[in-house]
Amino acid sequence: MNDDEYGTDAVGAGGGAERTFAPLPPPPGRGFATSWWGRAWLKALEDTALDGQQLKKGRRLAREGAVGAVSVRPGRITAVVRDRDGTGHRSDVLLQELSDEAWDRFLDMAVDRAGHIAALLDREMPPHLVEDAAGAGVDLLPGIGDLEPECTCGTWDHCPHSGALCYQVARLLDEDPFVLLLLRGRGERRLLDELQVRSTARAVRGAEGGAPEGADREAHGVPADEAFAAASILPPLPVPPPVPEEPGLPPSLDTEAGPPSGIDPAALEVLAADSAVRAHRMLLEALAPGHGRQPVPAELTPEQDAVRMAADARPEPWIAKRLAEGSGRPRAELGAAVSAWRYGGVAALAVLDEEWDPDADSLARARARLAAAWEEGERPQSRAARARWTVAGADVQLRYDRDGRWWPYRKERGRWVPAGPADDDPASALAGASAGGTSEG
Repeated sequence: MNDDEYGTDAVGAGGGAERTFAPLPPPPGRGFATSWWGRAWLKALEDTALDGQQLKKGRRLAREGAVGAVSVRPGRITAVVRDRDGTGHRSDVLLQELSDEAWDRFLDMAVDRAGHIAALLDREMPPHLVEDAAGAGVDLLPGIGDLEPECTCGTWDHCPHSGALCYQVARLLDEDPFVLLLLRGRGERRLLDELQVRSTARAVRGAEGGAPEGADREAHGVPADEAFAAASILPPLPVPPPVPEEPGLPPSLDTEAGPPSGIDPAALEVLAADSAVRAHRMLLEALAPGHGRQPVPAELTPEQDAVRMAADARPEPWIAKRLAEGSGRPRAELGAAVSAWRYGGVAALAVLDEEWDPDADSLARARARLAAAWEEGERPQSRAARARWTVAGADVQLRYDRDGRWWPYRKERGRWVPAGPADDDPASALAGASAGGTSEG
């Protein structure tokens, strides 16, 4: 990072380093922090804030570019934050510096672990440094009550101005995580010099025959409990690869060796092809917007799953016969069940199979919907039986389900078969009975 481009370094009156960062433009997109350190800072801020509404207002100000140049020095960050009317307020956020004893423990911990010392000397801050520092009794990120705001607006707790400043610090941490260590009391140059001195001294002791302190520690990798603890502040996963346009081909089971007793290779190939189709469909659904808010679908019964397979696979007759047996239906009735599944899945299958008697309220709602669906004198004559209305003089029928939807049916070869998807409007559903296709076997 070039200080001339991003910030300037200075030495404060007390001998501590100070850095000033130029104002940043409004952040692009919806997110505020993109790095692990920036996200960790925001999580600590939002988890410990007493007034979430003030933080939201501060986030809005920071997003609008209202935060001026930010000064960072041990124990304090400062900036002028402007309200929407242009009024400026000096806002400070204080964070307690680490004691000399705490810094000694931190530096010893860093030198003990080869991965940490190498990364820090290379001016990198590995994320699991937080967990390792906590194990040494040093908290780098702020906890509850650690961020103490001061603002000329007079608010006693976090106001929108101090909140905006904290959100801006998250963006600074995206660029340089050493900002956090400066805030805790040690500038980057002093810290790296002390690390170099301790590392060299330890290497000399090792060369003289003494085992380096902490040599029995694991120098590489991250313990599983630390990785789990950091899960909520890890960077987002990378963009998933593009979804294949169609399911993959299942493996061929046509081998020179004969199958074991009781194994049908052709049936296994059908199941493998079905699994590929289902996996492809589930992947598309998982990547669709809003998928996380959808209810978890109920597990299918073996009978329902047999109908689903027949609808998805369009199987050969010998497989269709076995699926009909698995569905608990005669072969001649599987076609109607397949049509129902394609029109509406489990719900449509239930309408095909079940007959129910609506209670008085459900029946009254159904009749009201029928009366309102057509203009006066245009409603076709029908006879009602339970939750089914059959149009007089026509082989079409409406079925009313328990959720208040209407399903069109048509009589073919003496059997009632589904003729279209459900509709909240009975007139539209009935029109679907005339446009619906024939059932498939």
